[in-house]
Order: sequence, then C-alpha cells, then structure tokens
Amino acid sequence: MKYPENEENEENMPAKSADEKKTPGQKLAEKLFFNPKNCWEGVDEKIEKAIEVFARSYKEMLNKGKTEREFTSAAIDLLQKKGFMDIDSASAKKFSPGAKVYRSIKGKALVAAVLGKRPLKEGLNILGAHVDSPRIDLKPSPLYEDTDFAFLDTHYYGGIKKYQWTAIPLAMHGVFIDSKGKTINVRLGEDEDDPVFTITDLLPHLAREQMQKKASEAVEGEDLDILVGSKPFKDEKVKEKVKLAILSILNEQYGIDEQSFAGAEIELVPAFKARDLGLDRSMIGAYGHDDRCCAYPALRALMDFASETPEKTAVCYLSDKEEIGSMGNTGAQSRGFENFVAALSGEGDLRSCLANSAMLSADVNAAYDPAYAGVFDKKNSSFMGKGLILSKYTGSGGKYGASDANAEFCSKVQALMNKNKIPWQFGELGKVDKGGGGTIALHAAKLGMEVLDCGIPVLSMHSPFEVISKVDLYYCYKGYVAFLKD
Repeated sequence: MKYPENEENEENMPAKSADEKKTPGQKLAEKLFFNPKNCWEGVDEKIEKAIEVFARSYKEMLNKGKTEREFTSAAIDLLQKKGFMDIDSASAKKFSPGAKVYRSIKGKALVAAVLGKRPLKEGLNILGAHVDSPRIDLKPSPLYEDTDFAFLDTHYYGGIKKYQWTAIPLAMHGVFIDSKGKTINVRLGEDEDDPVFTITDLLPHLAREQMQKKASEAVEGEDLDILVGSKPFKDEKVKEKVKLAILSILNEQYGIDEQSFAGAEIELVPAFKARDLGLDRSMIGAYGHDDRCCAYPALRALMDFASETPEKTAVCYLSDKEEIGSMGNTGAQSRGFENFVAALSGEGDLRSCLANSAMLSADVNAAYDPAYAGVFDKKNSSFMGKGLILSKYTGSGGKYGASDANAEFCSKVQALMNKNKIPWQFGELGKVDKGGGGTIALHAAKLGMEVLDCGIPVLSMHSPFEVISKVDLYYCYKGYVAFLKD
C-alpha cells in the first residue's frame, strides 16, 4: 500500500535539463567523436550580416581580378589604401615593428608583410595562396582564317575538362608589349557593350561519333580555337580578308600587329560575373574560386594589421603558376618569396627566419558532391558549409607531391582554431588512386618551415563556374586572422 506523503509527484519534480537526460554513452560520444556541424546553424543575425558584407567584397574582387595580373594589381591598390609601402621604395628602407610593406613579383605575384614585435629570426606567420586559375591561353602565332572565319589558336593552361570550355561566352584579358616596349592592357568582353568570344561545339544531330568518345577526347586540345570574326576587309586584292579585318581592328584599338602576339600574355576566361547562387543566396558561383577564395581572405587577414602590430611578422604570399607546377620566376618554386624575406631580415638571418616560420598553404579542396559520390571517401571528405578544411597532405597515389604536415603542427593549428571558435574539418582529395592534386605546400616545406594546407571546399573545381559557400568563405577569413595573430 502506498502512502500519499511518500509518493513522488513527477509534476512537482524539477525538469531535467537536456544534458541530464543524456545517457553515459551519449555524453562520452559527444566528448570523443568529431562531427563538424553545418556552420549556418550557429549563425546569428549579426554574423550573417558580416558574412554577406564579406561575400559582396569578395565578388567585387573576383570581377576585378580574373587573371593573376589583374588580381595582383587590385591587391596592391587595397594594400596601398591601408598604408602599405613598396619595399623597394626609398621611404620603406627602415623596417621597424608595425611597418607595412609589399613587393610585386613581375606584376603577377605578390608578397606583403606587417612587421611584428619579435625578431625576424624567430620566424614569420605566413598565408600562402595562388592567384592563377585554369584558362585558355593564346599561342605565339594564333590568328588565322578558315572559310571566312577568323580564329585564335590556343594552348590551354592548367587542368581542365576541355569540353566545358566550348559554347560559353569568353572574355579576352592580358597584355601586349608594343615595338617601343610599352605595355598595352587588354580587357575585352566584361562590359555589357563589349563583344565576347567563344569556342564552337558540334550540334548533337551530327555528334554521334563525338559522343562515343571518352570525355577527355570528345574535344581535342588543338580544337579549342577562339572564334573572333567573320566580316571581310573590303579589298578584293587581299587574300585573307577576315584575318586582315581583325588585325586592322586590333591595330586601331591597341596599336599592335601580328608580330605583337609572339610575346604577349593573352588569356581567355569566362565572361560571366560572380553571382549569388541558390534561392537562399548561401553560395557563390564564379570563375576562379580556385584559388582566389583563399587568396582574398588571406589578403584581408593581413590588412587587419593596418592599425596594429602583430607579435610575429605576418605575411601574405600570393603566388603564380601553381596550376602548372609553380614554375617560372613568379611561381612558388622561384626565389621571389625568399628574396622578399631576405630584404626584411638580411641575408644573415634568412635561413633561421625561414626555418622558424609557419605557413598555412591557403588552397582549396574538393567538396563532397553526392552526384559523384563514387570518387569520394565520405569519412575523409570535406563538406560545403562546415568551415575550413585542414588537409594534412595532398598529392596523389602514395602521397606523391605532398609535404605531409607533421602531427605537432597539425595539432597546433587545430587547437588554434578551436580556441578561436573557428569551425574546421579535415578532408582528402577523393579516394586513394582515384586522382589527386597538389598545392604550394611542398615548395614552402623545402625551405624548412612548418606548413599545412588550409582552405575552402569547392564544387565543380577547375570548371568555368565553380561553387563555394559564403559561410566557409567568412570563416576562412576569420581562421586566417587567428593564425596571423598567434
């Protein structure tokens, strides 16, 4: 028999908190498992506004800087507005804590720094990205006429799916050097009133044989020729009338002739602008996210020190030629970066400075795409909307072409992100032996510094229209700021 005074009245008992209702196993799982969440779930109105503001400025930068030259030039404009000085100018010769300096490397790469309070021999905190992207380049002798059409012969740059570049509007960017040595800038196809260009494709009615080929062979590299004209020059005694008409226009507008193509740097890139993507506007679709979605946050992170002085010298390195192996005198394999550090530290301290430095190789990774799930290892993939990716190694096959960061530095960066409440995840570039890729990390590692790949997940990477999440972009920037301040 129960006595009322001894009965437990559940209605009068204090309600258990959600945490108290969890089983011991659930609590242990929360402590030990690593389950990155969708970042949007933790975003309040204030942060969402900051995300939109940052995304808007990034889209503006993308539209200004579709090539490595243009991005470098736009970056220098931003740096100068924040008080950065050319390291080679007379006014920048004395370096003291808080000094803000930069150097353009042949107009196609850039290194900038804010000097810290600690001696340079103790090392630098470096954000290293690249500002070149896959594209279509012109050959040295590109202009020809065939059946009353004028074409430009091309050689593609970087890893592309060639069929993706047909039947889309293309813009012409780059530089010619005239006979007097003057640089002539070309940017044609971006304004609404500009003409655009294209690479033609075969209609499906006649493409039976083409569509039986492997995707890599459906469009040959030699067939990626740019259609640029069809109106003949009005002179019956000229043989190649359409070709002459195009040269006449180029000569009138830019003062060049056919010989000028031989040493020119003319690139064809998608003519469309960066756009919000999705009904919820949570993503950005654009050409060149790889790797400008990391380069821009890296630049902005450095610019945060415009009015303060970091403990360790903070550096932003924007390199060129990464998409073709970082070769050339503007790539990460050149001495351009080392020369800049030597100018800061002096030759005597250069090696110790580099050996004591740490870099985040600010580059993208492939976002898990459920439409192509077969090439991803889902347990080790990165996901859009879940924050920064920390990639211990890249490379291909047996990690060939990877620097493979050590456990100590990986742990340090993870702890730093946790401390600053920066959402992060880890990720590999697909299943083992399905492919692979690389970054500038291995070239930085050759200098003896600690380096870890850290960037943003991208859908449709290396296509003319790549996709990223705005929330990843924002937390990428915040993570880079935390690293430079450490």
